[in-house]
Amino acid sequence: MDGAIDVHAHFVTPSLRTAMIDAGHDRPDGMPSVPEWDPATALTVMDRIGIRAAVLSVSSPGVLLDDDVDRAVRLARTVNDEGAALVAAHPGRFGLFASLPLPDVDAAVVEARRAFDRLGVEGIALHTNYAGIYLGDPDFEPLMAELDERSAVVHIHPTSPACWQQTSLNRPRPMLEFLFESTRAVAALILNGVLDRYPRVRFIVSHAGAALPVVADRIAGFAVMESPSAPVDVLGALQRLHYDVAGFALPRALPALLNLVGAERLLYGSDYPFTADWVVEGLAGALRGTDVLTDGQRDSLTNRRADELFPRLRRAD
Repeated sequence: MDGAIDVHAHFVTPSLRTAMIDAGHDRPDGMPSVPEWDPATALTVMDRIGIRAAVLSVSSPGVLLDDDVDRAVRLARTVNDEGAALVAAHPGRFGLFASLPLPDVDAAVVEARRAFDRLGVEGIALHTNYAGIYLGDPDFEPLMAELDERSAVVHIHPTSPACWQQTSLNRPRPMLEFLFESTRAVAALILNGVLDRYPRVRFIVSHAGAALPVVADRIAGFAVMESPSAPVDVLGALQRLHYDVAGFALPRALPALLNLVGAERLLYGSDYPFTADWVVEGLAGALRGTDVLTDGQRDSLTNRRADELFPRLRRAD
């Protein structure tokens, strides 16, 4: 990807793998297995594809693996420390989005402060819901205030909804549910006024905006009907967000997204290793060769905007 920063890249440490399997997540979100990951292999894949740096995060189901919130607090601290060690061992190649032990908001604020102040992370990874509570919920306001004060970069990653047994059609949740999850979470952030109250948080939405490009006008229309005198500016809010293009952005999702937002809001994402390396390579090749993007827009997607968001990983002039 010609020196891209990958904003949607995951890591799986041995301690995280053990915790997932012990908690019954050996097939996370209905996927076949927990993928293998190690830094040497990840760097080899990055070099082959042309990825300059990857901002690592913990994928779904995150650190809340069961009802034990105290265990989630400990696991968040462990994986954040392990991620910071990877960054220290490979400066310039890895960054880190810290995991937080939500829905324990107080513990999440404490861990966010530790992650920024002691570990020097690039930002925060949040999942669309925690125990069925979505990011736009008032319960999360203290965390949003903390992130706003720091002008934090926040990557929103989908996870299984609480009702997945009734809605997933017995398929892996990333097939359909993840797209609806991202759409639902972002809609809640907008309609509940979170984006307006905390405008300095720089949110990144996964998977080319999920279903948002298709349903944006519908959400905006209902917002007007709900409050005709002072409707929420849904389209304006969507245009202020950032969007990674991980997954199957072409041939249809990316053009739909570009009908909603400018190309300067796009960021590259691989979703490795939950997307196999050979699939990542093929998808990167499609982005490299598509005529949906101009050369300038492609450079913005892979480099310019990410350099602004992640100054520590910025290219040397």
